[in-house]
Parts: sequence; structure tokens; C-alpha cells
Amino acid sequence: MPLTRASMTLSYFLYRYFTTGLYFLLFPAYELYKKISGRSYEDIDQRLGKYRYRIANKGENATRLWIHAASVGEVSAAAGIIEELYKSIPDCEIIFSTTTHHGLSFARKSIGSRFLYLMYAPLDFIVSVRKAIRFFKPDILVCIETEIWPNWLAEAHRMGVKTAIVNGRISARSINRYIKIKPLFKKILSRVDIFSMIRPEDARRIKLLGASQKRIQINGNSKYDLLIKQTIPDFEKKFKNFLDRENWKTVIVAGSTRNQEEKIILDVYQEVCRNFPEAKLIIAPRHIERAPYIKKLVNKKGLNCLLRTEIDENSEQASILIMDTIGELMTVYSIASVVFCGGSLVPLGGHNILEAAVWGKPVFYGPFMDDFLDARDILEKTGGGISVMNGRELTEKILDILMNPEKAKRLGDAAREAVLSNKGAAERHAAAIRKTLNL
Repeated sequence: MPLTRASMTLSYFLYRYFTTGLYFLLFPAYELYKKISGRSYEDIDQRLGKYRYRIANKGENATRLWIHAASVGEVSAAAGIIEELYKSIPDCEIIFSTTTHHGLSFARKSIGSRFLYLMYAPLDFIVSVRKAIRFFKPDILVCIETEIWPNWLAEAHRMGVKTAIVNGRISARSINRYIKIKPLFKKILSRVDIFSMIRPEDARRIKLLGASQKRIQINGNSKYDLLIKQTIPDFEKKFKNFLDRENWKTVIVAGSTRNQEEKIILDVYQEVCRNFPEAKLIIAPRHIERAPYIKKLVNKKGLNCLLRTEIDENSEQASILIMDTIGELMTVYSIASVVFCGGSLVPLGGHNILEAAVWGKPVFYGPFMDDFLDARDILEKTGGGISVMNGRELTEKILDILMNPEKAKRLGDAAREAVLSNKGAAERHAAAIRKTLNL
């Protein structure tokens, strides 16, 4: 059934009405709490569009960009684009926002010193986003990947700020949810000036939601460029020295694991140890707060392990290391013999398999890679990626790789070459932003 202007307007009106009502319900309660307790929280203030520190007036010829990334993954995608923007617009000023605490910490640690202002993004209430836009006065609002917030984009457009969706992607799982509220999306996407998408499939899906074809570009995944720059040999040496384990020669790394996958990985590891008793295992859960649970799981199996934060000069030897820190997964991949990327043996969309591939490692993943189909296709075209259906198949194929070092090297080289052949996306996305600003 074709969408009418009335249905699009009604859906957006209902969204605005609901979020505005929610704002006026929550804001007085928070203000009353601050008055009674004498305490305030910077993250809540920022989410409500209130900022403690003033910002310098924009220079006469300066270009001010507001770049928003949800969390760690999106921050990684933004980093390469930001570097290209600084190269091509030397006097630009960048405001950077994230949704999560982990995203903010990662942004501050990796590229924070270059930002004019780094903060939590405002909640998608009209009052919050309006205050934030007036405070920062950006020339353009750039949302990374799938950050589509109706009030935020609509208010930016109304206030004369250009808007862009960059490194855009929409997964097969997401499109099924989004299509249910297509009238709202079509209304909002009409306010976006440019869609710089990753894959043809992402472009097709954003068009299906109502984006204008003439505003859609396909420019690849900017994460590839950052990954290539992160493969510094010193990382591998530093981490090996940190472990101080000469016998960490056969290492299985399970990265970004999700619920139920750790049980599978531990069973796989025990089977591998029958042939390679010296093998070590590093588990890096997607959510580090699950590390204590994984440690209990390991102990129940009678295996010895350490948390990353427990390692010191006096720590005992352990065959399993559980990562409970943020931002070290890329370094961990550098010492792997083989890598399994999680979120893929369970229907959760997978994770970025190229983070391991860029180190020249054989990469395994399950059948559920809906959120990273572009990465999967890139690896499988070169033979650098290995798909498995279950734990039994993962065991068999890991053993095959470990028993055939030449095959392992060939697959690892193919994986790295696949990443290298797809660089340049960050510059293309930056060019799309410049064009939108008429620079």
C-alpha cells in the first residue's frame, strides 16, 4: 500500500508527541532530585542537552562538524573518516558524541584529544536535541552507520544544519523491524541530505525505507582503513611480553563471544587439547561484565584461568585467559594461531571478522553473520574466511589448520590481502561529507 503524506505526518506527530511527553515526565523528576540531593550527573545532563563547559565561538572560516557514533564499533568506523576530514578540511572543528559509556571511553582514549567537544549524545527528545544544536551550532550532523533518530534529524534540518548518514548499513534483521514503521522512516529520511552507504544491499534497504535514490552513494566500509593502520608489529610484541609466556605458541582466540558460545568454545578447546596439549585459549566476551560468569564456567570444567585484570608479576600460569578490559581485542588477535569471531554461532548477527583477518590469521565464524555480510563476502571470495555450522565442525577445522601450518599461513595471508584490497572507504565517505557542505 503506497504511503501517503498524511500517514507519514501522523506517524511522526505521534513520535514527537510521545517523546515530548516522556521528556516532561522525566526532566522535572531529575531536576527535583538534583535540588534535594545537591548532586548532578554529567552524563544525564548531557543527554538532556545541558553542558557544563562553554565552547569557543566558531571561527569565521571554520567548518564545524558534529559526528555521532553509538558505541565502540561505530567509533572505530568514524576514526578513519575523521582522519580524512582533518586532512582535507584542516581548519575543521569536530564535536563528537556517543550513546554508551564504553563508546565515550574508547573515543577519549583513541582520538579524544583532537575533538573540540566530546560528550554523550542528547536523548531523542525535541527539547534536548534543540538545546544541543543551539549550543554547538554545527554546519553538519553526521550519524555513523544506523543512527537514525527522528527528532534529532528533523530538528537539525529545521534549524538549517546539513545531515548525513555515513558508513551506513542496515542489516537483514534490522530491515524487518524498520519496515513496520516505514511511514516514520520515510518522513525522517526525507530530511537527510546524503546517505553514504557501505554495500549495494545497504543502499537498497535504505531506499526501501524511503530514502531518495539521488542522495544515495555506495562507498564501502571505513573500518577497513582503520584496521590496516592498527596492525602495528609492536602491538604483538608488547602483548607477548606482557603475558611473558614463551609457551604461548598455539593460541586460540575467541573474540566478541556472546551468550552460550563460551560453552561451545570450551568444549572445542578441550577437544583440541587432546592433540595439542600445549594449546592456550583467550576468550574476549562482547560484554566484559560477563567475564566473572565465564570464569565460573571455566572452573566448573576443571580448567585453570585468569582474568586479564588479574595478571601481574606474581600470577600463576593459566591455560585460559579471559579478557575483562575494553580496547585490547585487536592486540589479542595479533598473537592468535586461529581466531573464532563470536555472535555467529547464535543468531545475533556476528561481529567484525576483519579485525582478525587484517593480522593475517585464519578466521572462523558461524552461520549467523547478518550484520557483517560485506566482511564475510570479502573473506570468502579470497578463501581467507572459514564458515562453520556448529562446535563439532569448528573443532574439526581448527585441528585441520593447526596440523597444517602451511595451510594456516596461506589462509591467513589471503585474509589480510582481502582487507588490504578494500581500503579507501574512509576517504570516500569524507568526500561525501565535503560535497554535502559544498567544500
